[in-house]
Amino acid sequence: MSTDTARRTAADADTDATASAPAAASAPSSGPRRPRIVGRAPARPAPAAAFHSVTAATAALLGLVAIGAAIHEPVLIPPLAASAALVHCAPTLPLAQPRSVVVGHLLGAAAGYAVAATAGGSTWAAAVAAGVALALTTLARTPHSPACATAVVIVLQSPAPGRFVPLLFGATVLLVATAFTASRIRRGAPRYPAYWW
Repeated sequence: MSTDTARRTAADADTDATASAPAAASAPSSGPRRPRIVGRAPARPAPAAAFHSVTAATAALLGLVAIGAAIHEPVLIPPLAASAALVHCAPTLPLAQPRSVVVGHLLGAAAGYAVAATAGGSTWAAAVAAGVALALTTLARTPHSPACATAVVIVLQSPAPGRFVPLLFGATVLLVATAFTASRIRRGAPRYPAYWW
């Protein structure tokens, strides 16, 4: 057999092995399946983009503090800081869209007040409230993890609903409005929101 013929035969064998590999990979295996790790950590954002996102989120949170100081009522709560991070640093995620931010927090508040009314203000009840909030936001297609924290805050701190809920609603609308505005100030920034409802 000549050298060229041997090379062609080896190349044909490699091609056949490669072509049959997907079929072998798709065949069911007898052992337990291992989870596949897909993808990598997100790329580091450009310094200008990171500065813009952080500045916009901080400005929104300072706005909540200023409103709270003006009306002598705490407006900034930890879940809202998490929401600001989502809408400004991950504006394309479903968790960051206006529907999820506004309705998600309201559902979290409803879960918190309902659980507090039936089970009291213990840490056990707070954990249940977080689970109920997660269930409600999932069923309503308004995924927003900070809403679970809102439910916990309500159970543990028992804020008066007549004052807390309107402030919470206004704060979420302000976060959405600042993200909308910020996404149009910087050229090349991802447009926020990806969808409204």
